[in-house]
Amino acid sequence: MTDLIVQLIARSGYLGIFLMMALENIFPPIPSEVIMGLGGIAAAHGKMAMVPLIIAGTLGTTAGNYAWYALGRHFGVAPLRPVVRRFGRWLTIEWRDVERIHDFFQRHGEWVVFVFRFMPAFRTIVSLPAGMAHMPRWKFVVWTTAGAAIWNTLLAWAGWYLGARFRTLEAWFGPASVAIMVVVAVLYLWRIATWKPRGD
Repeated sequence: MTDLIVQLIARSGYLGIFLMMALENIFPPIPSEVIMGLGGIAAAHGKMAMVPLIIAGTLGTTAGNYAWYALGRHFGVAPLRPVVRRFGRWLTIEWRDVERIHDFFQRHGEWVVFVFRFMPAFRTIVSLPAGMAHMPRWKFVVWTTAGAAIWNTLLAWAGWYLGARFRTLEAWFGPASVAIMVVVAVLYLWRIATWKPRGD
């Protein structure tokens, strides 16, 4: 994966960064930590400039998240009702939970979108309920871009700092992301085992 990213950055430059960061938010297994980290290394070696790198990465992140937002906004909440009724056990939610989440996003969606940009397990999927709650487009774009800009800047400067030791970056961020996903999976299994429906 790392070698492929290196080749794409070398061949495509800032456009490659944009496309990979957009895909990372549509297909999460592509790691933004490695993409921006390697971009930072390229900047440290004079092959890229830091500001255009961060701009390209942030625009890509926003574009990828907007795809999920647009999907949620198009379909809305109503189509989820039969899904929740049929698979509520495995989703560990009831329709009243969906309504609460929907209401919560309508009241506090901006800061949730911003904060979740820093959480590997949730930074992509949070865009879907934001769209379902019909958060104003400009607010979604502003808060997503703000969070993404900060996160991508940190990753790029980490790559700059580590220089050619990009394997160290991957060695730290990779296991950290996996650990978070494992914790989420364990919590999910525990919730399934202990969840009891209250009824609509």
